Amino acid sequence: MRKSFISAASIILWIAVIITQANAQQNASISGFVTDEKTGEPLPGATVQIASTTTGDATDKNGYYKISNISTGTYTVRVSFVGYQPQTKYNVVVKSGSNPDINFSLKPIVQELDNITISPDPYQKPAENPLSRKELSQVQITSYPGGNNDIAKVVQSLPGVSSSVGSFRNDIIIRGGGPSENVYYLDGIEIPVINHFATQGSAGGPVGLLNVSFFENVNLSTSSFPARYGNVLSGVLQFDQRNGNAQNIAANTRIGASEAALTVEGPLFKDDDETYSNTTFIASVRRSYLQLLFQLIDLPFLPDYWDYQYKLNHKISNTDEINITGVGSIDDFRINKPDNITAEQQATLDKIPIIKQNSTTHGISWKHRFENYDGFLETSLSTSIFNNDLRRYRDNENKQGLLQSTNSREWLSTLRSRYNHFIGKWKLAGGIETKRVSYSARTFRSRNNVNFNTDFNFLRYGLFSQISTEWNTRLSTSLGIRADANTFTKSSTLWETISPRIALSFDLDPNNQWTVNASAGRYYKLPPATLLGYQNGGSFVNKNVEYIRSDHYVAGVSYQPRQSTQFSLEGFLKQYSDYPVSVTDSVSLANLGTNFDVFGNENVQSIGRGRAYGFEFTYQQKLQDNFYTILAYTLYWSKFSGLNNNQYLPSVWDNRHLLTFTGGYKLKQNWEIGTRLRISGGSPYASINRSATENQYPILVFDYSTLDSNRLDPFISLDIRVDKKWNFRKWALNVYLEVTNILGSEIPTPPEYGLKRNQSGDPVSPNQLVQIMAPDNSAALPTLGIVIDI
Repeated sequence: MRKSFISAASIILWIAVIITQANAQQNASISGFVTDEKTGEPLPGATVQIASTTTGDATDKNGYYKISNISTGTYTVRVSFVGYQPQTKYNVVVKSGSNPDINFSLKPIVQELDNITISPDPYQKPAENPLSRKELSQVQITSYPGGNNDIAKVVQSLPGVSSSVGSFRNDIIIRGGGPSENVYYLDGIEIPVINHFATQGSAGGPVGLLNVSFFENVNLSTSSFPARYGNVLSGVLQFDQRNGNAQNIAANTRIGASEAALTVEGPLFKDDDETYSNTTFIASVRRSYLQLLFQLIDLPFLPDYWDYQYKLNHKISNTDEINITGVGSIDDFRINKPDNITAEQQATLDKIPIIKQNSTTHGISWKHRFENYDGFLETSLSTSIFNNDLRRYRDNENKQGLLQSTNSREWLSTLRSRYNHFIGKWKLAGGIETKRVSYSARTFRSRNNVNFNTDFNFLRYGLFSQISTEWNTRLSTSLGIRADANTFTKSSTLWETISPRIALSFDLDPNNQWTVNASAGRYYKLPPATLLGYQNGGSFVNKNVEYIRSDHYVAGVSYQPRQSTQFSLEGFLKQYSDYPVSVTDSVSLANLGTNFDVFGNENVQSIGRGRAYGFEFTYQQKLQDNFYTILAYTLYWSKFSGLNNNQYLPSVWDNRHLLTFTGGYKLKQNWEIGTRLRISGGSPYASINRSATENQYPILVFDYSTLDSNRLDPFISLDIRVDKKWNFRKWALNVYLEVTNILGSEIPTPPEYGLKRNQSGDPVSPNQLVQIMAPDNSAALPTLGIVIDI
């Protein structure tokens, strides 16, 4: 591993020396649109300026600006307009290749502000969501150390977010809640699956399927959820995609550790005399080569995947806009028996499933801005299909002795409409959504003799409303309410799921440096279709399940000593009720959902309770003096009950301590170095039930009553990334070297077990479970990547 690190470092330095000899200073341009934050109306005459310079431009009648003849590099860009709060964007990278639009949405000033100067605030606090919220820009996402261009891995570094045990998968664990408690939106379109080889019903998996080249920004809310988001208990992750290049055809090619990606974008129907087009597209395809690497190093499994993503934007007029977007994947998880198989590889080969999956989400949205008053109507129609074929055999290599199989299709069609009306300092919002859920599956599981076919469909529907206001320059409040129901579960009515929420924000001083924020809310989630569709004897045994309920209480204070810097401290409490509990394993489903299986496909009772509580400190520095950073520490406890709902045990997400430091420094000559340090406390784990596992092997049976007596060691990981950019005429090259776990820390994992075997390699009879020596997983992993923008 040390030799590979030295080789990778030598390659990047050699490339740097060679290309630098031919590199000359290049000029480029940036462009974009300035709009009203509330309505999306273009703002003509706004001033856009490169900070600390006189270089800038004024927007045209469509809110469009273009600043030309800028030297390539990194800048801070500011925009101002009469009657609106100014806005600043940091860390704007200007390349000689294609540069994505830098768009601004300005917030109107609705108060009389005599003798008061409004300064740009990069830390926006929406009235309905003033705390427990973090935003990542496009530059942050693509250059995140240890992220490997995978948005799910990037999000795992945000405050209060951890990964599953062993850090191998992309499960997003937020403030002690389970991975199935989150929802994901792509331009307002809900996407059930964001990972390849996903755990059905939970969304986690080992590799993200969203292309980071599409993102304009990403917002994560860990509480204080606006009423328009339903079916969420722990986190809302909103991916805002950028529009394609409105002026010219452009391309981006990326070669990384596990995949190669091609992205193409540009205008459609653009005449030669037009500066930009009202119709744009952006599309990409990615192909993995992990299966080739894994086969080369003789690993027992071969993950193979494709994915695609696209967006088409058409501005019909200044009041109407249409977006068509989609994402999909094709996954194949195969077995590969090594020639000289080790005991650890044999144990892995025994237990891993054979998986074939494909997923698609397509959606169209229409946004109409009203001309006679401030407000808009946004309506979207989308469909998502997830096909899953999962099989596990006693002899996986030869596919003999079927132990488990699930062949399923989940189809979700959604119609959503929301209305926003602005009256002075008041914002009124409301809407409705309906979902048609169709689920079919053929399921066999040798454990407990499970064998059934299920095929059903039902409707989910919800109503929401929210009112927000800024009483003065220092106090804002928001009150929302939501109700959901469905046509499948018994006793499901809108009245039973009324979920109120309230948020407030108050600036303690007239300079808006010290702010107190608080929120409280009740949130509901319907268990997944995999759980609802479980049958026994031809009956839907989970038809009586309740909506899971979670009550949130959050309060905090933030301090902003200067525009680019913010400190915040929050305390939070989440109280759960009616959580499904496995009848077979007597464990809350809050502890499950991070293995390669089907989440919730079993008999449950809605009697579980839980609580997660703690404190969270965050320090963030936007790019200032060539330096940027996020430092976050979360201290928390996470506990859930099983069939005995009076006995709380630590959940498998109860790390107690999460500390993350992410920072970067911009050097001269377009060099940049970034680092990410992660420290997490040891998480609880359940012991193996030896006798039951010996009877069911390779199916593992756990004793979840031992969660309060087993805990892994803490984990420390340091990742480093070095980028070097070159700018040529009409194209740019970025070469990066990323080293994950450079300290060589051992990744803590629960004990691994396999069968005792004779000298011929066959299991002895009867089955005898033995502990396998854990493999050395402490090696640093270097990766060399190349990004080309044309």
